[in-house]
Amino acid sequence: MLETRKKIGILTAGGDCPGLNAAIRGVAKTAIVKHNMQVFGISSGFQGLIDKDYVELSESSVSGILTLGGTILGTSRVKPFKKKKSKDTDKPKLIKKHYKELGLDCLVCIGGNGTQKTAAGLANEGLNVIGIPKTIDNDVWGTEQTFGFDSALSIATDAIDRLHSTANSHKRIMVIEIMGHHAGWLALYSGLAGGGDVILLPELDYNIKKINSYLLGRAKKKKPYSIVVVAEGINVPTKQSASTYISEQIEKGTGLETRNTILGYLQRGGSPTAADRLLASSYGAHAVNLIANNEYGKMVAVVNDKITSVPLEEIGGKLRLVPSDHPMIERAFGLDICLGGKHSN
Repeated sequence: MLETRKKIGILTAGGDCPGLNAAIRGVAKTAIVKHNMQVFGISSGFQGLIDKDYVELSESSVSGILTLGGTILGTSRVKPFKKKKSKDTDKPKLIKKHYKELGLDCLVCIGGNGTQKTAAGLANEGLNVIGIPKTIDNDVWGTEQTFGFDSALSIATDAIDRLHSTANSHKRIMVIEIMGHHAGWLALYSGLAGGGDVILLPELDYNIKKINSYLLGRAKKKKPYSIVVVAEGINVPTKQSASTYISEQIEKGTGLETRNTILGYLQRGGSPTAADRLLASSYGAHAVNLIANNEYGKMVAVVNDKITSVPLEEIGGKLRLVPSDHPMIERAFGLDICLGGKHSN
């Protein structure tokens, strides 16, 4: 008796980031070539399962996408379990219906915190689900690394590098705002890699007077310019962006000419770095191995520098934030970088 081929679906949800196509390729090629599975690409995240919008993927259809930014499947921020109005469609019910009509044995959900939370919800509804963590923010609970982070880090560091020359030419303070939502990983790492003088993180309180005193001290030491790296999620008392508020407070408090730059969506675009291609591909392959062994309800992860998996039910609603005793913060101390408050020298 011939063994029935397993059928799996793949979707990408939430914000785009470099490495999504590498992950899609990693899942599809491993499933088709190694395990003889049938693979369906779901369009536009969970919306594609709601609308039953999908296409069967072949080995040739994922050929050549490893280096491409974005996602060939498209994405959306649809949240099926979000509290609905009385007239709204029961989205989880529709997803379950279409999952069964497609005859899927598993759904692979590639995304960040919100996506993994939805994946856990679908697992609780009885679907076989595997999660793959991605985000430039590097804040998914349960894994030490998300793909997308290294690519964004490279872009942010390059931007800081470029600000050094213009800051020096004009003898200015340059404030650059880095993405990350409530997590400071990207600001911390790019700030250190790019030679930032001040690095402000959402996880650490800051005192603008201490920052200004530090910057004035640099000016008195004949250091002609300073670079201030600001995570977008720091607390500001106005509706201004983080960098706009900080730059205004610095110029007002020091009298030194200050300009701000918001790097924005540039951090999420373009081709993934080699590290992100490798991580995304490894995640994809490991996800399929879990499916082949009927191990569902898990998210692939890096733990102690090894590819493994963790239960999806442990992921939802949690964030991986920068701890105040992180080694990179200790290194910042040693480099006389101002972190804005009691955590600074």
